Amino acid sequence: MTASVATPAVAGEIAVLRQQTQMIHRVLHVNVDGLTQEDSLVQPQPAGNCINWVIGHLLCTWNAALGLLGQQPVLAGHLQRYERGSAALRNPAEALPLSELLSAWDEACARIDAGLSAFPAGRLDAPAPFSPRNDPNETMRSLLTLILFHQAYHTGQTALLRRIAGKEGAIK
Repeated sequence: MTASVATPAVAGEIAVLRQQTQMIHRVLHVNVDGLTQEDSLVQPQPAGNCINWVIGHLLCTWNAALGLLGQQPVLAGHLQRYERGSAALRNPAEALPLSELLSAWDEACARIDAGLSAFPAGRLDAPAPFSPRNDPNETMRSLLTLILFHQAYHTGQTALLRRIAGKEGAIK
């Protein structure tokens, strides 16, 4: 009896995760709407990274999540320049085209949603295969929650980077 009572709540957690990923997807698009490749490469001063790097970095993170969800990564082998800890993207020749990043973003988000929709609710409490925090008690739930926080954090940065690129804010 307890398992059947808990199942709707856990299934509700997955619905919330899906809703969050869908909002992250839409907000990034709103923040980059109308930007050019050149706009995507404007660097914040005195330090930080441009929108182009942030989107590539978000894709690196989605690729890790896609593996957790039984889905294939996007742009596999083409995102090393955007990995955590990489140097600021200052050379335009090293940047992937914004249009390519956004196409990959849409595909990754669709795959994330498909993976979450098929994710067995009972696996949320399973041990995670890795932990960015080196937490020996990391579960799939805590890891997915951390990944979504990361995605929302960097997606929020795109609003500020849009303004740094000289564009009006997109979300009012």
